[in-house]
Amino acid sequence: MAQIASELFDFATLRGNRGAVVGGSSGIGRAIALELGRAGADVLVHAGRRKSLADDVAEEVRRLGRRSHSLVADLSSAEAGPRLVAECWEQFGPLDFWVHNAGVDLLTTPEAKLDYAAKLQRLLDIDVRAAVLATKEVAQRMIAQGRGTILLIGWDQADRGMEGDSGELFAAAKNSLMGFTRSLALSVAPRVRVNCIAPGWIRTAWGEKAGPSWQERVIRETPLARWGEPEDIAKLARFLLSQDASYLTGQVINANGGAVR
Repeated sequence: MAQIASELFDFATLRGNRGAVVGGSSGIGRAIALELGRAGADVLVHAGRRKSLADDVAEEVRRLGRRSHSLVADLSSAEAGPRLVAECWEQFGPLDFWVHNAGVDLLTTPEAKLDYAAKLQRLLDIDVRAAVLATKEVAQRMIAQGRGTILLIGWDQADRGMEGDSGELFAAAKNSLMGFTRSLALSVAPRVRVNCIAPGWIRTAWGEKAGPSWQERVIRETPLARWGEPEDIAKLARFLLSQDASYLTGQVINANGGAVR
């Protein structure tokens, strides 16, 4: 029994690993940072603007007995992604994993009032360009050190479509990342693994405030008949970053309660 308990405890362990969660100050990113800390990893927590939120998450990781620091970087410029990568390596040394979760919130922030073209530009700058340039730099560093795992965050409806302006815009951005994942994985194998999680309806800030029609739609479209929680994505991230997933690369994995439309 003791041996079985030990094996269960060691599932998807990240003990001795260190890495960064970009966009780790709230929502899915926060849940991932904490889950990786629970798995034994040291975690750098990035926020785009609100350092206090990143500080809080880093403190929670430290309470788990792990090393953690917070960083703030606006990723809207072309130089910002590679500069953030350099700062992370300076703070922690060679990283074992990189989670790129940063993205523009066009639903619950003042940016929701931007016009269609301006929203598209924000998504292209931060969700696409920053992620591509940062993870490309990370991949080169990981190849040089002979190891590493990269995880990006997509969207389950990006490749099958969703009506409306937001659906069109997020599909344009997230399909880019999902395709980039598959290609980057081929470029950097076998030393570095690259995967992507495509979440479905996850109860983040927007989900908590969504009206009755949206609440009903989520249940109707999800075979498991519930919202996903940030922790559901975090547990999958933990597995994909661990050696238990050592034969997985170039995959876009839907985490959406079985939704197919």
